[in-house]
Amino acid sequence: MVAKGCTLVLTASAHSQPFRKYNFPMHRAMITRLFLATALLLPAGVLAQNTPAATAPAPGDPLSSQFKINPVTTPTISPSTLELIKLEGQFSDSVVQGGGKAFASWFADDGVTLNNGKPAVLGLTAIAAAANWDPKTYQLSWYAEGAQMGPSGDTGFTWGHYDAHAHDAKGQPVTLSGRYITFWKKVAGKWKVALDASAEDAPVAGDCCKLPTP
Repeated sequence: MVAKGCTLVLTASAHSQPFRKYNFPMHRAMITRLFLATALLLPAGVLAQNTPAATAPAPGDPLSSQFKINPVTTPTISPSTLELIKLEGQFSDSVVQGGGKAFASWFADDGVTLNNGKPAVLGLTAIAAAANWDPKTYQLSWYAEGAQMGPSGDTGFTWGHYDAHAHDAKGQPVTLSGRYITFWKKVAGKWKVALDASAEDAPVAGDCCKLPTP
């Protein structure tokens, strides 16, 4: 899930090389083909149940007091949906600690990322080359708000909210946030990311027309 949004260049002191201009590390990019991707990964008409929105970041443990989607607060949620949401929490936790290298490690060999204003990145090798950020200079985290498991139990998707923090070339803090969706599939019995896409939050109404503060 790379940096979701505007192009950002970090200072040389913050990174050994200029931060790649591939949209603030991984923009879980535009979801213009969300329904097409859903149709490809999950057989039509048989999607599992929707889940209610979470109001706090989801840690790896679905029974955590901060995790709003769990068997206690949502007794009707299925074990398969909980499995996906727990998986997404583990994904986010690993990226917080390991940065771009950890991010890429979750993808299938034929995985795809879609980023705002950029061509699709196809395949694990290309994704690993693009996701080269250091968690010390770029912090990306997210939490799941819902999930659906496919009928076969080996495909599914999660969706939720992400936040990204870094500094621009002048050392000023930059924060981006938005929505994401992750499509999962099992490869040799292990869950892997098949597709990762995102879109930035819409600007606050009227922001485009505000006059500079004196």
